[in-house]
Amino acid sequence: MPKTIVRCDWVSADPIYERYHDDEWGVPVYDDRELFEHLVLDGAQAGLSWLTILKKRENYRRAFARFDPRRMAKFGDADVARLLADPGIVRNRLKVTAAIDNARAYLEVQRTEGSFGRFLWSFTGGETVQNRWRSLREVPAKTAAAEAMSTALKARGFRFVGPTICYAFMQAVGMVNDHVVDCFRYKEVQAIQRKG
Repeated sequence: MPKTIVRCDWVSADPIYERYHDDEWGVPVYDDRELFEHLVLDGAQAGLSWLTILKKRENYRRAFARFDPRRMAKFGDADVARLLADPGIVRNRLKVTAAIDNARAYLEVQRTEGSFGRFLWSFTGGETVQNRWRSLREVPAKTAAAEAMSTALKARGFRFVGPTICYAFMQAVGMVNDHVVDCFRYKEVQAIQRKG
């Protein structure tokens, strides 16, 4: 009889969601551009399900120049109009313009801090916080580190980066290991060592 795979309770049976949970969620990300992509997508998700954004992720990559901050920072009114007419993404003016503004803020953080990744990872001391949650009910919606990250990002001109969004981002990019302890990925993610 095949062994049942135990996953975190938030994962639905949708294959896209399962793949995301099994392959990506909680795996440490250090690359500046990849971190920027995650931050923009987490902002786009505000008020929506994460599955909605996952299903549109390739459309976002196409529409937002593969999340190249230098290209996005040059987007003007014509690009905003193009994005608001694109059915492949969430067509919310505030979220679209925030993504463009965030690209500009990202470039400034890179200029002043040297690395977007190093700046973001500083909120966890450069290491993954290894939590030991037994159930989804124990997992917080935000933490002091997420609140500090949110405050710092907002001070640098970022938008759609409230503490709840920042904590979801931290979970996604492996700044915290929030797989519950009986999830098959908990120990696998715990064992991943920083390579960057």
